[in-house]
Parts: sequence; C-alpha cells; structure tokens
Amino acid sequence: MTKNVQSVLVLLIIIVAIAVIPLLTNTDSEFGGADGAAEEVIAAVDPDYVPWAEPILEPPGGETESLLFSLQAAIGAGVVCFGFGYLFARKKYQKG
Repeated sequence: MTKNVQSVLVLLIIIVAIAVIPLLTNTDSEFGGADGAAEEVIAAVDPDYVPWAEPILEPPGGETESLLFSLQAAIGAGVVCFGFGYLFARKKYQKG
C-alpha cells in the first residue's frame, strides 16, 4: 500500500471512531430536537397557546424523522461535493 492509501485509511478509522464512541459511551441520553424544546418553552410561557398550523405529513416515528433528516444531509453533501469536483475537474482539464 502506498503512503497515501494508508493515510486515507487511518483518517477513515479516526472519523468512524469519532462518530461511534460517543454513541456507545452515552447510553442514557435523549436525542430530542429543537422542535420538542420549542414546544416545551411555548407551553411554559403560554399554556393556552393553540398551534395555527398542523403538519401535512406526520412521520410514524422518531426513527423515520431521523432517516429523512439524514437523507436530506446526504443529498446536500452530495450536491456540494459534486460542485467542488466539477470545479476542480474544470480547472484541471481546461485548455490553455
């Protein structure tokens, strides 16, 4: 293996460790979002508040909501990376 491939593998292992270790060590945490925190604050400030809009599509569970958020993040990262790759390749293969 070349030194470049070894460096990439080491960095990938470090990235996976950074993502997995906190999830394994912090087992009693509640992964609540900003929407839930906002509802609690609104209920504390004005207990008689009635929401003026309802969701069009309610996901069946928190896992589905997390899946949709992750999918949105992956698509956004793909678009950004494609843009950077296009700009890099355009500069690399430009005539002149």
